[in-house]
Amino acid sequence: MERKKVTLPSIAKAYDAGERLAMLTAYDYPSAAIADQAGIEIILIGDSLGMVINGYDTTLPVTIEEIIYHTKAVVRAVEYGLVVADMPFLSYQTGSRDAIRNAGRLLKEGGAEAVKMEGGRNMAEVIRAIVNADIPVMGHIGLTPQSIHRMGGYRVQGRDERGRDALIQDAAAVEEAGAFAVVLEGVPGTLAAEITSKLHIPTIGIGAGREVSGQVLVFHDLLGLSGDRQPTFVKQYAHLRETSVLAVQQYIREVKEGVFPGPEHTYK
Repeated sequence: MERKKVTLPSIAKAYDAGERLAMLTAYDYPSAAIADQAGIEIILIGDSLGMVINGYDTTLPVTIEEIIYHTKAVVRAVEYGLVVADMPFLSYQTGSRDAIRNAGRLLKEGGAEAVKMEGGRNMAEVIRAIVNADIPVMGHIGLTPQSIHRMGGYRVQGRDERGRDALIQDAAAVEEAGAFAVVLEGVPGTLAAEITSKLHIPTIGIGAGREVSGQVLVFHDLLGLSGDRQPTFVKQYAHLRETSVLAVQQYIREVKEGVFPGPEHTYK
């Protein structure tokens, strides 16, 4: 059966019907093709590519040009899912004019269908400006990796009363500014459930429990490509790093022993 392309209206319709949304990162053509064939509804080119693909310690070094490059590769593979591109550090914090220009580049040059940006009340006016430029925005609050230095590391947010109230206000501000959805990262499950109950847009959780509108994971974490040290919220659905190492070791043995290439791999 032919699948209809996921769009903002279809996401809103699914949300209204109480359907949970599945979101996954992808950074290149092969990962996007796998995600899209599997039926992922929202595909995110996350600035997490800085750590997952480029080996940085944080997401901060990632540039708008890098996000555009990876978005172009992802878009070539996607036929079904909604493609959302991350706004990297300093591509929007310097004001609405820069934010609109960079968000527009992600759609115009990268081919994305929406952008994601971190921040709550402090970024509400920027979100509003981008949305008013007809660029769909997904918000992101809670543990926001671009604020790692202010937070003192990757720490769960909203555990005390003051933090809970702040995140509830941030979520409301993101919705009021016009975002079509909001990622809740690294927050207690009870708080994520409370925020979800107060909003009229989907909440996408990562380390936020199950009482949200959908979930997002990093492609390499889900498939076990990132190694054994994973955050508590990650579930590995496969162990492809281990399988890949074994495959490469077998290749090395066969090369050393003169087994590969065999007759079936040799042109006549």
